[in-house]
Amino acid sequence: MGLFVFLPLVLPLTAVPIARLTEQHLHPRGATRLMTAISAVMAVCSVLCLGLIGVVGTAQIPGNPLPDSWSDPEVRAALPYHETVGTAAMWLLALVGLACARTVVRHLRVRARARRALSGLPAGPAPAGDLAVLPDRSPYAYALPGSPGRVVVSTGMLDGLAADEREALLAHERAHLRHRHHRYLLTTQLAACVNPFLRPLQSAVAYSAERWADEDSAQAVGDRRITARAVARAALVSHAAPAPGFAAFAAPTAAAGPVPRRVAALLGPVPTSRNWPPAKTPAGLAAMVAAVGTAASALCALNAAVALLLVLKAVTPL
Repeated sequence: MGLFVFLPLVLPLTAVPIARLTEQHLHPRGATRLMTAISAVMAVCSVLCLGLIGVVGTAQIPGNPLPDSWSDPEVRAALPYHETVGTAAMWLLALVGLACARTVVRHLRVRARARRALSGLPAGPAPAGDLAVLPDRSPYAYALPGSPGRVVVSTGMLDGLAADEREALLAHERAHLRHRHHRYLLTTQLAACVNPFLRPLQSAVAYSAERWADEDSAQAVGDRRITARAVARAALVSHAAPAPGFAAFAAPTAAAGPVPRRVAALLGPVPTSRNWPPAKTPAGLAAMVAAVGTAASALCALNAAVALLLVLKAVTPL
């Protein structure tokens, strides 16, 4: 194991450049998928290494339910400073578990509360979910995933938009449902709970998911300027409005991601459909660094796990 077992805990720093440069030379769809995959792999490797460190470092504690052979000096010698880091790793694992459980419970609670609030409303067919219009003067709009998914819009939001802008708004939220963006958001949120170094990827995925929905909306209405105007106007009417409380699944159109950057992107050319940036660009270099960091994290975690298994097999009596 050695010091390599610690590398997956810091290698997520290699993904910071791609989180900052992801919108360059990369379609929002590819950016969302790429950064979510990187986050998931690095988070799993971090948890695995914390578990290995904790097992080796606490195996010698009296009363530990682990087999006696796991506290053999040869096992402890496989990890430097095993007692200190082992105890710290177990505490960190407990905190990570609590943070992840809290995130999941919050998602489920908000989802259940929203479903109860919409239970009395009629459901009508929609291209990618059922539209629910709430009689509320506070302007907001969000996508509520489920079976079926619902696009929830307040009358305050609809009153603040023109007819073509309403169409763009609804197409945006339906894109969230159709592509299941809540899964990408939840994955990166859990990854950030596991390793704080992955928080830049969480923010970047939240933005790229909104950009992905923006592009789908522009394609649906056939005019990128209409979608840009809808995003900008929704931001203006929602600026002083309280958040509806469902941003954990699909944030209100004006609240997720820097709105000026989204509007500027919509007023610019259609993004390329490539899912990997060109090699001879800063974004391409950042993607390569992130890919190498992810591969190294996986290899280090696998190496540590195999090394521990081999040591345990050697010291375990037949």
